[in-house]
Amino acid sequence: MYDLLGPSYRSVFYRPILRLLLGRSLAGIAAIGILVIMAMMCVSPAALAEGIDPPLLTEAMLQQRLERVRPDQGQPVIDLSQVTIDLRGSSLGETGEPFADYFYRQLRPYLNRPSLQPRLDLTGSNIRGTFRIQPLSLNVPLYGQQLSLLLSENERKQLERDRRRRSQLQQLSSSILSTSQDSARPNFQVRLFRGQLVLEGTQFLDNVDWSNTFLLGGIEGRGAIFRGEVQAAESRFSKRFKLTQAQFLRPVRFHNSIFFTDVDLNRVQFQGELDLTGATFEGGGNFRSSQFKDFADFAGSKWLETADFSDTDWRNRGDFSKSKFVKVLYFTNAMILDSLSFREAQFLKFINFRGGRFQKLLDFSDAQFMSEAYLNISNLTFDANESQIIGNPGKIGRVLSIPTLQGNENLLINLVRNFRDLEQIEDANQVNYKRIILVQRDLFKRVFASNLNTASRETLRQIGFSQVQISEIVQHRQEQLFSSLSEMLSLETVSLNTYTQVRDRLIAVPPTSWKIRLYLALKLVFVTVLLALSRYGTSFALVFGVGAIVIAYFACLFWFIDRYRRLRPQRILPTVYESFCVLVTTGVVVSIGVIDIVQSSPQPGLTLACLAVVMLPIPGLLTLRMYQQGRYHDLMDISYFVEDGAFRELRLMISRLPIMPRFPFFRDRFEPILFDRRWGWLNYYDFSLNNLLKFGFNDIRLRDRHLPGLITALAWYQWGLGILYISLLFWTLSRTIPGLNLFLYF
Repeated sequence: MYDLLGPSYRSVFYRPILRLLLGRSLAGIAAIGILVIMAMMCVSPAALAEGIDPPLLTEAMLQQRLERVRPDQGQPVIDLSQVTIDLRGSSLGETGEPFADYFYRQLRPYLNRPSLQPRLDLTGSNIRGTFRIQPLSLNVPLYGQQLSLLLSENERKQLERDRRRRSQLQQLSSSILSTSQDSARPNFQVRLFRGQLVLEGTQFLDNVDWSNTFLLGGIEGRGAIFRGEVQAAESRFSKRFKLTQAQFLRPVRFHNSIFFTDVDLNRVQFQGELDLTGATFEGGGNFRSSQFKDFADFAGSKWLETADFSDTDWRNRGDFSKSKFVKVLYFTNAMILDSLSFREAQFLKFINFRGGRFQKLLDFSDAQFMSEAYLNISNLTFDANESQIIGNPGKIGRVLSIPTLQGNENLLINLVRNFRDLEQIEDANQVNYKRIILVQRDLFKRVFASNLNTASRETLRQIGFSQVQISEIVQHRQEQLFSSLSEMLSLETVSLNTYTQVRDRLIAVPPTSWKIRLYLALKLVFVTVLLALSRYGTSFALVFGVGAIVIAYFACLFWFIDRYRRLRPQRILPTVYESFCVLVTTGVVVSIGVIDIVQSSPQPGLTLACLAVVMLPIPGLLTLRMYQQGRYHDLMDISYFVEDGAFRELRLMISRLPIMPRFPFFRDRFEPILFDRRWGWLNYYDFSLNNLLKFGFNDIRLRDRHLPGLITALAWYQWGLGILYISLLFWTLSRTIPGLNLFLYF
């Protein structure tokens, strides 16, 4: 730039400055100072600080820092902040000794004083070379009384648990390797680091070694950067482990470590592999908003308190196989771009994936869900075509929980398709059943709940709103109708507590006519009946139980009408033996049906109520009217039922009607059923089976002469119920048997 300027311009620009410098006047010096200050103001502080390392820690500076150990709330603080600590082997001190050896030797006595627990403050420092915790620790035997003066009561309990664990592992290895009893109890050594590490903005430019150490003071800090590998295998952390907004650029290994208190790794970046296999978290584990850019291995870990992975970002695989979660596990709003495995994991409480997104695989194969455990996947997004949820057939569908229908319609469709692609029909039906339950709740609210857009002031007051809130609601809906209940929270007078109290009794939809409400009511009744009788086509056992009760009931009713005709003037009654057989078999079949209903129906009372509505009013009125009129007609001593004597075989009778044809030729083939046979009462079950299921062993029908019309009406009534029942049965089978009527699935 200077070369592009002409000589005249250079002389004009620089000549005054040279005069000031040569003249050495006070005015010149002041002018130069002003120019320097203005130049420094134009450069940002970040640009000035970039690339500038803290001063190098020397032996003399270390001695000065150690001599100035200051107390903070009764805890001595070793201030090694804002320095560069070079622990590389090539770094020599003033005496020619490696500085790392001098550093550890001088620092160790200050960290291991028995009376106080010091704090090592590394705030803003840069550490070159491997930072090892072992040279700063005490090597003491795991057994014996030597630790009583160094540890608090809580720390001694922690160490005792660790001692038992190591002893059990040693006994196990001894039994496997068949070692002698003399070596069953070796003299274990444990390293105790008594200080507290403060890593506020600390940079570790090389590796960190915290392995096989009992850290009593805890680790705290924010914004620490670990550019090398972190080795912390077999370590124990007695106090809180808190490293928020930290960055781990290389692999981190904490396998088989124990965290006795809370772990806080909030907003941490793991750019290398993370190894926490076999780790135990006795306190809460907080990984909120953290990023896992490489493989994260938590296999075999144990979480005794809440594990929080909310808002986390998984760019690579995550493995929680064989882990145990005693409390709640949170993955809310997590972004999972690769597979996440929970194979053989154990859950004692619920797992929350609400609002999460995943692109490949959520694997819950062979996972154990205890009685209080369930999987909340509300608003979970299948973010790619290959997204899948895998679990044990017949089990994973039962533990899925979706509390609301709104916002989850696509999720439910994707779940059904997911399980059908995996040929897990039972799980697909379970998800579909939960979807219909949500639809039923939504229909019930739309029919019976008050509409926020049309409810009167008195209705709003009865629901629980104050007069001020009612006035604001009315004013809002005059300007713009509510599109959802959550819009109430935008009103100044409506609090979250009020919204929670009234949301179950309100809906927010456009005004509807009575025709639409009637249609919704009929749809609600239809859905409720299908749920009560078949779990909306997902339970064959429930349909079987319903059919067994209907068949037994109508068989007993037809037997009673046919055999118990009158007392006078001439008795026509069944025998005692036949009555006993019919009543006992009816009771047994009905009991089997009731047991199936109780085990399979979500609402057994509602199912039995539906059966009572179908079986009792109309058949009861027809039977009562029949006995009120009495029967005085010809052929009183012959059964009303006839059978086709030409064949005795199992027949499919879809097109068969319950009345014998009028053509005289058929009368030669149909004969009345026999009264004088001990097995004659089975014919009534056969007739009821024919009417309901449209197949049976014999073609049994009603005769066409001297037949009371009420008996005919009763037979046609059951035959009509059979059409509905066989439709329900085929629909249920098509949804529970793979490959049958596949077009009904989609």
